[in-house]
Amino acid sequence: MLALLFKNFIRSKGTKIGLIFLLIIGFISLLVGQQFQQKQQNNIKEAVNYQKEHIARNTAFHKDEIGLLLYYIKFSLVNKTLPINSLAIGQHDINPSIQTVTIRGLEAQKYNTELNNPNNLLSGNIDFSFVLIYLFPLLIISFSYNLVSEEKESGTWKIVATQSENTFLYILKLFYIRILSLILLFTIILFIAVLFLGIPFDKSLLAFYGLGILYILFWFSVSFFIVSLQKDSNFNAVILLTIWLFLIIILPAIINTYVVNKYPVPEALELTVKQRNAYHEKWDVDKKITMDKFYNHYPQFRHYALPESEFSWLWYYAMQQAGDDDSAQQSQELENKLQQRNKASQFIAQFIPTLHTQIQLNEIAKSDLGNQLLFLKETKQFHEKLRLYFYPKIFNNAAVAKENWSKFKVKTFNDPSEINFAKAFLPLLIFNLLLISLGWMRFRNSK
Repeated sequence: MLALLFKNFIRSKGTKIGLIFLLIIGFISLLVGQQFQQKQQNNIKEAVNYQKEHIARNTAFHKDEIGLLLYYIKFSLVNKTLPINSLAIGQHDINPSIQTVTIRGLEAQKYNTELNNPNNLLSGNIDFSFVLIYLFPLLIISFSYNLVSEEKESGTWKIVATQSENTFLYILKLFYIRILSLILLFTIILFIAVLFLGIPFDKSLLAFYGLGILYILFWFSVSFFIVSLQKDSNFNAVILLTIWLFLIIILPAIINTYVVNKYPVPEALELTVKQRNAYHEKWDVDKKITMDKFYNHYPQFRHYALPESEFSWLWYYAMQQAGDDDSAQQSQELENKLQQRNKASQFIAQFIPTLHTQIQLNEIAKSDLGNQLLFLKETKQFHEKLRLYFYPKIFNNAAVAKENWSKFKVKTFNDPSEINFAKAFLPLLIFNLLLISLGWMRFRNSK
């Protein structure tokens, strides 16, 4: 019986077209992921070569004053991009994976981004997570909306009922065939991705695969419940497409609007302007006021007295530091609001399977907002280490030639976050069990 049902299912032209179409779109998404991966790798190589050449060129040109040299020299920090990130690009679509900074004011540099076509940013990349979240459900709906209703409408259901000892088991077999087909398709695409994109077999891949399976089962559970209502095919199709539209587009848009209005953040541009204005104002302020603020921030540098000359690098970098200090409150407020947005989104998403899956896929791929916030925090620490290393050399006017500039390589940030399988799987598992139970009770009561 099962083999016959599978042959009938796979012989359908609609089935073949749907599976082949999704396979092609899935492969296209892998090509998009490969382009993204290559772009990231090229950017890192360029950053490494640029920093090496940049430091060599400036040290050769500015040989006398290390303070002037460090005004120009830039140092880079890379947010490590995992191969699996090619499947779920997430925040890396809009935020840079490389931060390049001088030891001057950080807030004016922290939110620099690459120039991108705004139309491309609006539409986003068609990565594999997009195919899984948006397109797999449509194929599931097209395969399952008329499983029982079509046979009832054609008059063959009575024959099935008389020939089958258990009609509910027959319905389960119909769903089983379709579930197996979609899971097999998902597995094939992911296997191709492993070979094509060089994704290692690790916990991240296992979590991604498991979450994808549960998401596919969620949409089959939704279809199972709607079919259990035993309405006509048109009703089932309209309701399922309405649910898809609501869960995929409308509800996430409502949640995004709520979170944005609930936790308004100061613009990064305003923060940059604040830092720069705070720095420029110090040119007209008594030097003693600026230096007192600097010594309060770095008491270990109090023994460096301000020279009598009109300009000194000690005073200049104290002004730069004062710009960061004056904008510190706004900077902390921005960070806190972004953290609140991230936590609120994750909490609400637990009750919205589509949004939960998208957030978790990005989290598994280390391309979520949490990763970006950790990277910005690491950038701040990276910048502070550079300052603490170079400030004494600047204030002592150390010889440029005595510094080993070749040791300053591009640094890499590795996100230490661990994958929480319970957090990723449990909400979808609960929804699946709930919908299957409701559908089972509906079928049982209809006998």
